[in-house]
Amino acid sequence: MITVTELRFLADAQTSYHILKPWWDVFWYYITMVMLMIAVLAGALQLTQSRLLCLPCKAEMDNQCVHPMELVIRYNMSEASISKVISSSGIQNDLHRQQYAYIDAVCYEKQLHWFAKFFPYLVFLHTIVFAICSNFWLHYPSTSSKLEHFVAILYKCFDSPWTTRALSEAVAQQTVVKEQRTRSRLLTYVSAEDEETQRQSLQPGVESSTVEDDTSSVLGKKEGEQAKALFERVRRFRFHVEQKDIIYRLYMKQIIVKVIALLVIIAYVSCFLINITFEIDCIVDIEAFTGYRRYQCVYSLAVIFKVLATFYVLLVFLYGYACFYSLWWMLRSSLKQYSFEAVREKSNYSDIPDVQNDFAFILHLADEYDPLYAKRFSVFLSEVSENRLKQINLNNEWTVDMLRNKLQRNSKNKVELHLFMLSGLPDNIFELNEIDVLVLELIPDAKLTPMITQLVNLKELHIYHSTLTVDLQALSFLAENLEILYLKFTALEKIPHWLFLLKNLKELYLAGSLENYSYYCIEGLQDLKNLTTLYLKSSLPRIPPVVTDLLPSLEKLSVNNEGNRLMVLISLKKMTNLTCLELINCDLERIPHSIFSLRELQEIDFRGNNFKTIEEIISFQHLQKLTCLKLWHNSIAYIPPQIGALANLEQLYLNHNNIEMVPLQLFLCNKLRVLDLSFNNLSYIPEEIQLLKNLQNFSVTKNSIETLPDGLFMCSKLQYLLLGKNSLTSLSPKVGTLMNLIKIELIGNHIECLPPEIESCQSLKPGSIIVENILLRTLPLYAKDILKSSTREKK
Repeated sequence: MITVTELRFLADAQTSYHILKPWWDVFWYYITMVMLMIAVLAGALQLTQSRLLCLPCKAEMDNQCVHPMELVIRYNMSEASISKVISSSGIQNDLHRQQYAYIDAVCYEKQLHWFAKFFPYLVFLHTIVFAICSNFWLHYPSTSSKLEHFVAILYKCFDSPWTTRALSEAVAQQTVVKEQRTRSRLLTYVSAEDEETQRQSLQPGVESSTVEDDTSSVLGKKEGEQAKALFERVRRFRFHVEQKDIIYRLYMKQIIVKVIALLVIIAYVSCFLINITFEIDCIVDIEAFTGYRRYQCVYSLAVIFKVLATFYVLLVFLYGYACFYSLWWMLRSSLKQYSFEAVREKSNYSDIPDVQNDFAFILHLADEYDPLYAKRFSVFLSEVSENRLKQINLNNEWTVDMLRNKLQRNSKNKVELHLFMLSGLPDNIFELNEIDVLVLELIPDAKLTPMITQLVNLKELHIYHSTLTVDLQALSFLAENLEILYLKFTALEKIPHWLFLLKNLKELYLAGSLENYSYYCIEGLQDLKNLTTLYLKSSLPRIPPVVTDLLPSLEKLSVNNEGNRLMVLISLKKMTNLTCLELINCDLERIPHSIFSLRELQEIDFRGNNFKTIEEIISFQHLQKLTCLKLWHNSIAYIPPQIGALANLEQLYLNHNNIEMVPLQLFLCNKLRVLDLSFNNLSYIPEEIQLLKNLQNFSVTKNSIETLPDGLFMCSKLQYLLLGKNSLTSLSPKVGTLMNLIKIELIGNHIECLPPEIESCQSLKPGSIIVENILLRTLPLYAKDILKSSTREKK
């Protein structure tokens, strides 16, 4: 048994399509109802009243039924002749009641015109055809599901709290724009000083933030999620429906069917309308039953049917007018595209896209019903509106407390906030004014608003594969405060143009694909007059001229060419203020001569090139300030003796090469503090290493060294001694003389026991002895205790 609730649901389902019915569709509906009433009324009259009333014709003359007196008057016949005429026609007695009924029935079937006979049924049939044509497209399998889906989405969009909020924001923005125009007119009547003050108060960034503050009513988390899901439903529906025009064509076909049917109906109804007559001359061959051949009949419903038929024709004409209007509406060229131009003008949503095909058509229908539906629906086609909703949901998800828990101190002891794979940038981060470093990684739609001015300590910004939009006021703040910027991108167009407006920027790190390199894209670097450090990681054919010619304050240049050859290095000689030069993975085969004119150089890094020889090292003696030289990760097999001329060298990295022998002249660089010869082919260490009195860090890991010279233990300042993965069989007891030793690595050798004298290394901790566990057990107990006690004292 069907309940009242189920009946109500069915009724709602039937009436839910009313928003897709324009005025002519409603007009058709009412005309159809009136036609149905005409059919019912005519049918009821035809069933309840006598169909035909007939009387026999007693006198006939010239194939017509006449009165006997007419024979006397017209033909001057005598009464005897009249009686003879009448008597010659058959039985003279009066007819029985059943004979009259029989005559009525036979005359109704034989002589009454079919149009008058079936008029109610024809009207009813026409009405059914029109009703089917009007509703078939709503229930056709290929369209009904899409229409039902659209109606459901449209209702949800109309009732969504986010729609009301978004439209109210648009109204507020429009009000602000009007106020700006009004105030701008007043600027012509004020003094120059007042004019400047008012212009500053009308800055876009400030006004936009005011609007946002005034309309910052926060949606509930559940409502925000519902609106977010609704955006996704609208996007998917648009994708599936906008590609086809099935609904449009079906609607067009049913209107064409209606027009054809109307033309046929008007033609034959107008033609047969005259056949509905009141008097009917009935001639039937039933003399054997009644005695008469001719009868005079009256059709009692003829007058009523004629009035109803005339009214019906009028309704058909009105129905036809609506059909032709709808057909004209359908044939308009713009109907397959729905434009939100009016909505854009009123709501300030400039990004609402125009839609096409079936999506456009059903929006046209909804707009004919009520334009407010299209206006409210447009909110869910606007990316600006969607982004605002995402921002609200993001703020609800990432509270201040959650963000504060993600704060940490980095290796430079700075407060850092690292945000990874978010849908945007939460506004709540601007309340954490203790942030020094902000890292944004894989965030597609991040935006810095004027609220960033609250981050007074922000000096460093990292943008890794993220798209960051910066408000005008936020850009002004960054230009004044930001000093370090890291930017990783995947394409040239991902470099933000606001980067070149950071006038106080000191360090810039750019890493990304610049294969289709165009120098003009980074010409803006010339405006960064305070830039001291520039890091480029890409595939460059040569160093951009803007770097070598137009950055006079640059002190550190790092180019990581990712294994591609860097050519035309002659321009480097122009960079006379460089103190640090890094040419990493640039596929260089020789040290470029242009760098020997850079007298201020203190550090050089040639990591990951193809150096096999470094004969040019003699020229480094002209760089009197050079203290750090990194020639690591190359293919160097030989160190020239001229290296001893680098008297000021303090750090030398020759690890990851093919060096088999160290020249004795190397130990003339008695200022060396760091010497890294790990991952080479050395078999021994010269005794002259004792000349390096300032040596603090010595590494020969992964070589083939079998013994250690005693001179090594005369380097009393040694703190880090890395000897792992060699062929050592023992460790000299003289290791105990290294009082400053902090870390020693012996793992991967053939040492059988550790000397007890190692306990004399007061700065050495048990955890800093990198060796196999079994060797630690070979130490005497007292040595273990001394090492542990020294550790406790330091703690």
